[in-house]
Amino acid sequence: MKKLLTLACATMLTPVLAHGAFQLDSRYQDNDGDLIADIPSDESKLVDPSTLVFAYTPVEDPAVYKEVWSEFLDHLADTTGKNVQFFPVQSNAAQIEAMRAGRLHIAGFNTGSNPLAVACAGFRPFTMMAAADGSFGYEMEIISYPGSGVNDVEDIRGGELAFTSQTSNSGFKAPSAILKADYNMIAGEDFEPVFSGKHDNSILGVANKDYKAAAVANSVLNRMLSRDVVSEDQIVSLYKSQTFPTTGYGIAHNLTPELQEKIQDAFFSFNWEGTALEEEFSKSGEAQFVPITFKNHWEVIRKIDAANGVAYNCR
Repeated sequence: MKKLLTLACATMLTPVLAHGAFQLDSRYQDNDGDLIADIPSDESKLVDPSTLVFAYTPVEDPAVYKEVWSEFLDHLADTTGKNVQFFPVQSNAAQIEAMRAGRLHIAGFNTGSNPLAVACAGFRPFTMMAAADGSFGYEMEIISYPGSGVNDVEDIRGGELAFTSQTSNSGFKAPSAILKADYNMIAGEDFEPVFSGKHDNSILGVANKDYKAAAVANSVLNRMLSRDVVSEDQIVSLYKSQTFPTTGYGIAHNLTPELQEKIQDAFFSFNWEGTALEEEFSKSGEAQFVPITFKNHWEVIRKIDAANGVAYNCR
């Protein structure tokens, strides 16, 4: 059974950007060295809720994605024997705080938010979407619009660049590192940064000529182009990065081991064919869930954090 859950006005977790290597918050243990929180050995700290709460990363309209995930959540309910609720998150901070506070059990955290969710919320990612051949990932693109006067990356100097949020990989961290390393451009010194909040806001802002340039995930751009939310003649690509891992899906660390196993089984046994999930994510070439580890697949993201001289502390 699925329900729509609305969690309003949750107390937000505030990420603190500070120098140092990646590490978990002191409330979590990592005795096996895989860089994610261990499942508690003390059974009194384990939870086995009758209702599981699921949230997808706040990239686009939550109402659209409630329907996209509907058949998967039915399958999740059948596989686990639990009720399942969909939590339409409005921000990365609200999503992370919900898991840290025990109100969110299963989630897809976007690429850049994964380290914060792992460090501060006990998030245990185990899968992401991939193409039928097992390939995966997306690129950061810096985009503009025809006639903007911004014809290449250097033209951003002295102007504005729209980011999404400071926790976003492609919407902030990766472009910040690339602009500094390859173009000797630093936000606040060589150009004025503005924050749109979401990738779709940045893309629409460029298409509607509110922003002359924006750094976005091209997986979101491709889906918006496929749905005719924006058109190709509204967008000019100035830069495309290396490939990054996509949204990581996982679970709260303190669910019982048996429940965690059932949830993983639900992801890997889901039949995409003919579903709304296939219809939506095939637009960006995705067709299945594949196993991943935070330690290996997010190494490049942790390196980008290091290049920016930051790490996540929790408070």
